[in-house]
Amino acid sequence: MGMIELAGLTKRYGEKMAVNQLTFAVRPGIVTGFLGPNGAGKSTTMRMMLGLDRPTAGDVRIDGQHYDRLKDPLKYIGALLDAKAMHGGRSAFNHLLCLAQSNGIPRKRVHEVLDTVGLTAVARKKAKGFSLGMGQRLGIAGALLGDPRILMFDEPVNGLDPEGIHWIRNLMKSLARQGRTVFVSSHLMSEMALTADHLVVIGQGRLLANTSMADFIRDNSRSYVRIRTPQRELLLDELHRAGITVVEAGGGALEVDGQRPEAIGELAARHRIVLHELSPQQASLEEAFMQLTAGSVEYHAHADTPPADPPLGAAPPPAPGAGRAPQWGADWKKG
Repeated sequence: MGMIELAGLTKRYGEKMAVNQLTFAVRPGIVTGFLGPNGAGKSTTMRMMLGLDRPTAGDVRIDGQHYDRLKDPLKYIGALLDAKAMHGGRSAFNHLLCLAQSNGIPRKRVHEVLDTVGLTAVARKKAKGFSLGMGQRLGIAGALLGDPRILMFDEPVNGLDPEGIHWIRNLMKSLARQGRTVFVSSHLMSEMALTADHLVVIGQGRLLANTSMADFIRDNSRSYVRIRTPQRELLLDELHRAGITVVEAGGGALEVDGQRPEAIGELAARHRIVLHELSPQQASLEEAFMQLTAGSVEYHAHADTPPADPPLGAAPPPAPGAGRAPQWGADWKKG
């Protein structure tokens, strides 16, 4: 079946609570995205799901069993957590062969997964000479090796070129369509929006959302209809008459919340009002994510704006960066 269930999962490192009472299930047949800012506890959670870290409290079960009780675990669950976790002196083929032999997987399967990830031509080359993207592909091959019913990927597109990103996106969707459980963590919002069907979002170790992609964006962002017309005043009058609230936007556009574009179009048609634009607007996944997690980010960057000229005789401004809090940049990929 491939169900992953977390119940009150908690991990504490000294005084720091890395994961705090996480409870959710990862279901088969869909791609579940796992999101959170830097330090949210994503990697720690995934390690506990795989039995690599022991929880302080709570439980993780794979179809009702603990990971360490699964027989031949690679046949049950495949994971990519760190593409560098391999012996650099071994060839790609031998790296996979060692994994196969230790899990009772036939040798021919090594050839199959090398072909699947596009590494057949470099199968005999040592892994230490691989680029980051090639290392990612080899790590994905290892996850696929046992033909498992559950796949877990932490930042799977790291180092991949556009063709590779397109490939892994389609691979994850294909695995889900086969009825497998696919759980993927990524910092690339645009890619997650194209790949995931369901989202689990955490912040500071706590569960913030567990919902479908569409519902997540709808619940954490503003949806409205954008309108442009050469008969602006006439349209404003008719919208007000109909009890519809309008916001005037830049460039002469109008914005209406809480209405379907069809209703606006029909109103305009009844009054012979010409429309140049009538478009529903929806926030991106990134905008919805930033809205939800704004209070869960450890460090906030400040925009560097040039200071105004000080008044004559004023003290000189402080040196750049003086007295400022640590900055949190855009690359929050590990957590």
